[in-house]
Amino acid sequence: MKIAIVGAGALGLYYGALLQRAGEDVSFLLRRDHEAIVRNGLRVFSINGDFTLSRVKGYRNPLEIGRVDLVLVGLKAFANDRYEELIRPLVGEGTRILTLQNGLGNEEALAALFGPERVIGGVAFLCSNRGEPGEVHHLGAGRIILGEFLPRDREWLDHFAAMFVRAGVECRATDDLKRARWEKLVWNIPFNGLCALMQQPVNLILARDASRTLVREIMREVIAAANAQGLSVPIASEYADNMLEFTDKMGEYKPSMQIDREEGRPLEIGAIFRTPLAFGNRQGIAMPRVEMLATLLEQSAG
Repeated sequence: MKIAIVGAGALGLYYGALLQRAGEDVSFLLRRDHEAIVRNGLRVFSINGDFTLSRVKGYRNPLEIGRVDLVLVGLKAFANDRYEELIRPLVGEGTRILTLQNGLGNEEALAALFGPERVIGGVAFLCSNRGEPGEVHHLGAGRIILGEFLPRDREWLDHFAAMFVRAGVECRATDDLKRARWEKLVWNIPFNGLCALMQQPVNLILARDASRTLVREIMREVIAAANAQGLSVPIASEYADNMLEFTDKMGEYKPSMQIDREEGRPLEIGAIFRTPLAFGNRQGIAMPRVEMLATLLEQSAG
C-alpha cells in the first residue's frame, strides 16, 4: 500500500517507521528532519526494541509524492488550515484519509474538503517524543482505535486495522469513534493542560495529593460531558482511576503540549479544550476546571 505521512512529528515518524518496516510503501512529508532523514535514515528508539530504517522516502512538497492509497495525518490541530495545501496533491480517486490527530473536529474539517466517504478517524494512545533530527523515541503504549467518520462498508476499516497489526501495533476498529475520541480527552485535557502550565512531567503532577485530586476532578468533568453526547456505551466513572494508574507507569513523561510550550510553538487549545467545552455547553454540562485550564493556557500562550 502506498502511504503518505503528513505531519511527521513523534507520532507520524513512529507509526510511519513501523509501517515501512512491515513492508508498506511509505513516504514522509518532512520539514526540520528532512536533511537528516534523507541522508542518514530514521532511527527509532522503542521500549519494544530499537531499529533503524537506512533508506527513507522523505519529501518537502506533497507534489513530489503524488497520489497515494492512504494519507495518514499526524499534524498538530492548529495546522488544520493547511489541509488543502498539504493533502490535496496526495488524493486520487480511491484515496482514504486517516487522521490520528488529537481533540475534536478534525474529521469534520477533512470531510468538508475531501468528502466524508474518504475519512477515517483514529485515536492513538501513544507516548513518544522526538529526539535529535532523524530520531524518534517511543516511551510507552501505542495502541490505535479506528472508526469511520461516515458509517459505510467496514471493509476498509478492518483492512487498515489489520495493516497496523501486521506492523506490530495493537489496533482495533470501533463502531463508536466519538466515544474513543472522548476517552482520549479524559487523559489529554488534564495532563496536557496541567503539565504545560506547570512545566512539569506527569509523574510530578501525580506525586502530590492536591494535583492528583485535581486531575481526577478534571477527568470527571470530561466524562460527564462525554456521556451527554449520545455515546453507544457511557464512559464509566472508574475510567478516571484507570487512567491515573496507566499514567503512574509512564514515569517522567512530558505530554506534547508541555513540549510545545517549552519550545515556543502554538498550542492545540482549540481542538483539545475549546471544542470539547462547546460540546459540553450545548448539553448543559458545566466544565469549570476545563474552562480554567483553557483560559490559563490562552493567557500563557499570548
